Amino acid sequence: MAAGLGDTRRMASDAAPVRRTHLRVLHLEDSELDHELAMAHLRRAGLSIETRRVETEPAFREALGEPWDIVISDFNLPGFSGLAALEIVKAGPQPLPFILVSGEIGEDVAVAAMRNGASDYLLKANLARLAPAAEHAIDAHEARLAREAADRELSDSRRRVSELAQHLQTSVDMERAAIAREIHDDVGGSLTALKFDLAWIARHAQAPEVQQRVQSALELLTHAIESSKRIMHNLHPAILEQGLVAALQWMTSSFEKRTGVACTFRTSHEVMQLPAGVPLVAYRTAQEALTNIAKHAQATRVLIDLSLAGDVLSLEVADNGRGLSDADLAKARSFGIRGLHERASTVGGWVELSSVAHQGTTLILSVPLNPEAATQHADHDDFDETPPDRGENPPTVMAASAAGDNAADSSVWGAT
Repeated sequence: MAAGLGDTRRMASDAAPVRRTHLRVLHLEDSELDHELAMAHLRRAGLSIETRRVETEPAFREALGEPWDIVISDFNLPGFSGLAALEIVKAGPQPLPFILVSGEIGEDVAVAAMRNGASDYLLKANLARLAPAAEHAIDAHEARLAREAADRELSDSRRRVSELAQHLQTSVDMERAAIAREIHDDVGGSLTALKFDLAWIARHAQAPEVQQRVQSALELLTHAIESSKRIMHNLHPAILEQGLVAALQWMTSSFEKRTGVACTFRTSHEVMQLPAGVPLVAYRTAQEALTNIAKHAQATRVLIDLSLAGDVLSLEVADNGRGLSDADLAKARSFGIRGLHERASTVGGWVELSSVAHQGTTLILSVPLNPEAATQHADHDDFDETPPDRGENPPTVMAASAAGDNAADSSVWGAT
């Protein structure tokens, strides 16, 4: 709220503004008579007026250093103008409501001034409107300031939530890596030692029933070792040490063998030098995509495309499945897309999703590898429901919920 309103301050909980009784008015006017006439109209409306009249640009600039509720300006002044004064007010640290008053002003000029930021314009022959126009201008100005403050607070809140989500995601990845190491070093080592001991018993035992029990135990132990390897891989994919391209090639082959769904992998580079963290984000996105394609898409073919161009890494995971309906996209309790956005944002990236029912779903993960590219694509939170044009019967791209292989949400991932 502008300073100097005194007892006219409004409570935030009030539904209607409290009527002002005091105004601080900076008046840009070269005629003392016109100044007194304008102030008289304001006082006649029951307002207590504290005012200062200036008529030159230097005096106007100096006066703006004081607290005012509103600026009222003549349109034409010697060596100065109301439009020039408006630009000065707009460029200042504390913009103020601004009303233009003129003896003669064309409608086109008045409309242009309003579009340029003036709160209102009046003819000097109709100053009876000055008091309500000033009240309205100040109310609109305060409402705008309140909206801007609320927008800043909302933006700060979103930033804090995003930072927290990124911190949690990073913590989860670090914890997964630590658990995978413990399984490998402790559980894996113990299981392997136990397998050697059982094999020794099998070689030295003579009784058939002992041999049978040992073979049964070895089968269970082999299954436990394979399970521990699978769990370690899900927690922390060691194959990424071979590079993202090799990891996605292995993932594509494994998915096709496991599900029977034709899966193709394409890449623009056989070897990619990527910043720390980027390969894991891309790998998890593809992993979660394939998991949910297998669960929900009813697809017969999938395409994974990895490309590096213009310092931007792009990952597409495409299926020709049933796609996503409006109801899927509107599911309120699904968090997959939000999770993908947050995971991508940990490395400065974003995701874009599009889908057509019965034709498939498209998700593209993009990660800029330099700050300039990241700045140019800073805001990519929205997604289309129409896939990009890829020719006749295009395969489309799909990704998954942030829960990955452990996803428990029975809803379609893309609805999140």
